[in-house]
Amino acid sequence: MFPFSLPELAIAFPNIDPVIFQLGPVAIRWYSLAYIVGIVLGWLYARRIVRTERLWGRPAPVTVAELDDFLLWATIGIVVGGRLGYVLFYDLPLYMQDPAAIFATWRGGMSFHGGLIGTTIAMFAFAWRRKLPVWSLIDIVSAVVPIGLFFGRIANFINSELWGRPTDVPWAVVFPNGGPLPRHPSQIYEAALEGIVLFLVLRLCTHRFLKLRSPRFVTGVFIAGYGIARTLVEFVREPDPQLGYLFGGWLTMGMVLSLPMILLGVVLFLTARPAPADTAPVSE
Repeated sequence: MFPFSLPELAIAFPNIDPVIFQLGPVAIRWYSLAYIVGIVLGWLYARRIVRTERLWGRPAPVTVAELDDFLLWATIGIVVGGRLGYVLFYDLPLYMQDPAAIFATWRGGMSFHGGLIGTTIAMFAFAWRRKLPVWSLIDIVSAVVPIGLFFGRIANFINSELWGRPTDVPWAVVFPNGGPLPRHPSQIYEAALEGIVLFLVLRLCTHRFLKLRSPRFVTGVFIAGYGIARTLVEFVREPDPQLGYLFGGWLTMGMVLSLPMILLGVVLFLTARPAPADTAPVSE
């Protein structure tokens, strides 16, 4: 397929065991650790955002104690939504034949879009129950999500999953379960775009431009930013084998799910306005 010698151009895949250590039947995996580290670091950063009154021009509309209580809700939304999203969006026929496999999360299979839906439901429910301004809560969560995305994509790379299409770029990698051809390390691309770049953009919005004072602006930038990053990477990411390309063309399921996010995100941040006068931030 390619006019070059594969061993000369391909980067050797690092021999990292997906299992960190095992105690009897209990295995601690990098994938699980990535979720834990991402959630904990995101929670700590969210607490810092809430404590920094300068970002709001007043005390934040969500307290640290309320944020701590929301952590469990968010975790459930991420895990349950991510798993059900994968089942529904990516491999429903398989799970219809074997429903018990839905609970076999150690085999992999999580969907960001499903996790986003699950967490959004959790945020609306929590805000309604605690009588909190829902968009402010969503803005806080949106600002920290790239932290979890970064660690999740690194775990995808360690697991040798969600790799890219065959290529001859100098940094191509031959994945253990990706066949003999060198491929785009699309997980690293996503870690860089969805994790590092998007985090820095959102940090500018919150800390430099003080956009937490305009509810839903940060949320809009996050949603649109993720949709753009994911769509770009989908051009070099191998589509899921059970789905392939959709509509007989070049579209993938990742693109189909991400394109509406771009439109929604643009609408959200273009229509965001400073909080009303009675709750508006005081001038610094």
